[in-house]
Amino acid sequence: MIRVLLVDDQPLLRSGFRALLDAEDDIEVVAEAADGEEGLALARERLPDIALVDIQMPVMDGIETTRRIAADPALARVHVVILTNYGLDEHVFHALRAGAAGFLVKDIQPEDLLHAVRVAARGDALLAPSITRRLIDRYVSEPLHGGAEAGLRGLTNRERETVALVARGLSNEEIAERLVISPLTAKTHVNRAMAKLHARDRAQLVVLAYESGLVAPRNR
Repeated sequence: MIRVLLVDDQPLLRSGFRALLDAEDDIEVVAEAADGEEGLALARERLPDIALVDIQMPVMDGIETTRRIAADPALARVHVVILTNYGLDEHVFHALRAGAAGFLVKDIQPEDLLHAVRVAARGDALLAPSITRRLIDRYVSEPLHGGAEAGLRGLTNRERETVALVARGLSNEEIAERLVISPLTAKTHVNRAMAKLHARDRAQLVVLAYESGLVAPRNR
């Protein structure tokens, strides 16, 4: 059973999401919160698998809520998915930096929301390849060397190649095809790189790849 926490200041949206999610046999909404502070407290109390968190809320916004969840060892298994009205904007990238596993636009189709919750519960980033490329190309313009680059030194050459392809938005299957390896081996390389870089998920792996300068944003 996938346990979901809803954190949004709009009661109507929470009600709609709850009705949709609770109708599924494998998903259960375990709590609702109207602001980030309440959401953080409920995350610690209910330990959900997924926290759907609005990016703009009173008391504590979604970025700070995400940052505090990601920083709490007791909540290491909670995957935060940001909800936004605006699609790609600077707040979304700040949320990914803070530790979010991905983001969804609030007018998402019902079937896409259900799919997204299941994808996030598996620990995969909610960033389609096209979205990853647009997000990175637009909002990561100055690679940060130093600490981030030093962290990559522990990776093997194949793991560095794999991280670079993840940062370009490729799936494990596409990475496998590009490197002429099996999808299982590609997944192993991704998981080992995440462990070495202390990345919570693929979204943070993308951020680290660009911050370190391993991959440079495309010029438009």
